[in-house]
Amino acid sequence: MNIINRSAVPEEDFVGLAEIAELADVSKTVVSNWRVRDLRFPPAIADLRSGPVFRRDIIIRYLRRRSKNMAHVISTINLKGGVGKTTTTVGLAELLAVEFNKKVLVIDLDPQTNATTVLIGEDRWRELNDDGHTLATLFKDALRPQDQPAAFDLAATLQQNVSSVGEVRNVDLLPSSLDLIDVQDRLASMPSGQFYSNNPTDLLRRAVKPILDNYDYVIVDCPPNLGIVTLNGIRISDSYIIPTIPDVLSTYGIPQIQTRVQAFAENLGETISELGIVITKYRSSSTLHRTTIDRLENDDKLPQVFKTVIPEGNAIAASTEYSSTSTLRQKYAYQGGYEAFRDLAAEVIDAAEAIA
Repeated sequence: MNIINRSAVPEEDFVGLAEIAELADVSKTVVSNWRVRDLRFPPAIADLRSGPVFRRDIIIRYLRRRSKNMAHVISTINLKGGVGKTTTTVGLAELLAVEFNKKVLVIDLDPQTNATTVLIGEDRWRELNDDGHTLATLFKDALRPQDQPAAFDLAATLQQNVSSVGEVRNVDLLPSSLDLIDVQDRLASMPSGQFYSNNPTDLLRRAVKPILDNYDYVIVDCPPNLGIVTLNGIRISDSYIIPTIPDVLSTYGIPQIQTRVQAFAENLGETISELGIVITKYRSSSTLHRTTIDRLENDDKLPQVFKTVIPEGNAIAASTEYSSTSTLRQKYAYQGGYEAFRDLAAEVIDAAEAIA
């Protein structure tokens, strides 16, 4: 056991894990994970029966360095459609903003544009699409000859303070377009374009890099495939989550996602972490759902399963429509959706902080 030299350092200048958690405004579990996973975490000056002890001034310097890190960028992905991916994306974004006072950017890469229309409505989306102010224009620019000027305008495309819910103030959006369906297949043979990159998976990163540090969380709604557009989303991400209905077909592609993302990250020389599996459209009365969750939780090769499940319900299903309400509780019609997304957001914060 290490012994503290109390004559050298005043007692009030020592902190334990609980005090560090309070200083950082995170849970004690997050601090414990930092200590295990982050090589920058300061060593303890003593290991007492009550736990490790650290120098307060050194810990404060460490926390200040951490606070300068980029936003937490999280992709949501599943190879099967209809699993609640967009509902999870939007629910997380809105609850992170309202309950946890986070500044959030939603990047909608899915050509189905569901996250876009949920957050700004179809009328506003049509205006933006007609004017070329969607992410499809970014990828179209990559297909233009180098002597043609770029059409993508980041400032005009970025939609600020979106959501049909009155209390949601801190969610921004980069909208999608149906045109991404046509563009995606052409990107594999992309010439060197506006962003001076021969790598078609690097287009989004180069385009949005100037604004990422404006946000606490960036959530990327990826298409239900592992094509070029999806890889652009994964390229800017620190981690990813997999929303899934707990059945065979919806969970079948999870190992493929893991393998592809890991290989992609290794090729980049970076780490893109598995944040976890989010259970959606859960029916407690379904034996299949319960046994599938047990299988997912007991498979050591799969990502962790978040404790919070998103229940199946009419209010949650209707939340994918653009409809004005004053509060998120009203949006989810008091049927448990608000509490589920709030609890899930808390879990996501803990998991994201732990790998930062």
